[in-house]
Amino acid sequence: MKAVIQRVANASVMAGENHISSIGRGICVLIGISTEDTQRDVDYIVRKILNLRLFEDENGCAWKHSVMDKGLEVLCVSQFTLQCILKGNKPDFHSAMTAEFAQPFYNNILEQLRIAYKPELIKDGQFGAYMQVHVKNDGPVTIYLESPAAPTDIKQLSKLEKQQQRKEKTRTKGNSESSKDRGALHSKVNTSVSDEAEGELSSEKVCLGR
Repeated sequence: MKAVIQRVANASVMAGENHISSIGRGICVLIGISTEDTQRDVDYIVRKILNLRLFEDENGCAWKHSVMDKGLEVLCVSQFTLQCILKGNKPDFHSAMTAEFAQPFYNNILEQLRIAYKPELIKDGQFGAYMQVHVKNDGPVTIYLESPAAPTDIKQLSKLEKQQQRKEKTRTKGNSESSKDRGALHSKVNTSVSDEAEGELSSEKVCLGR
């Protein structure tokens, strides 16, 4: 998941002639959801949005407080174009989650923000609409975020582990069968030697009898 966070003096969203929402001082967040995103990415982005220290403290010292510390507003806007991959000069958006799945995913982000913060301070645009986002960037301050890559796939590790176990079992079984074969061969050799010895002994008896 990708996000662009701007510290703003004010920001608003319009869809055509319709005013959707607006905030005073706070942050405006553009959010791009990818096909690979999970709840883990939601948790990361929500935590960063609310805890990034983009504001000054009471003494004017910069980078000390977050929106939660200051009780400021957050305006979120779904922005699939953040997942753009350029093919030459043409934008390609195949890595962006399709609207069918992205909308409930985006709503989940908003819900998690409202649970973690004050619901009335979380505003958003209109999902899927052609919007005009008016931002008065304060600073300017713009932070680009990307949720970290997932750790090595546990399922893949499990699959590899099972493959290794099967190899070990096959090897063990092969060794066991080889041991049995060697045992059988050894038994045959001993029987053959024993029969041969008995034959020689009988021959000796015959010779002695003459």
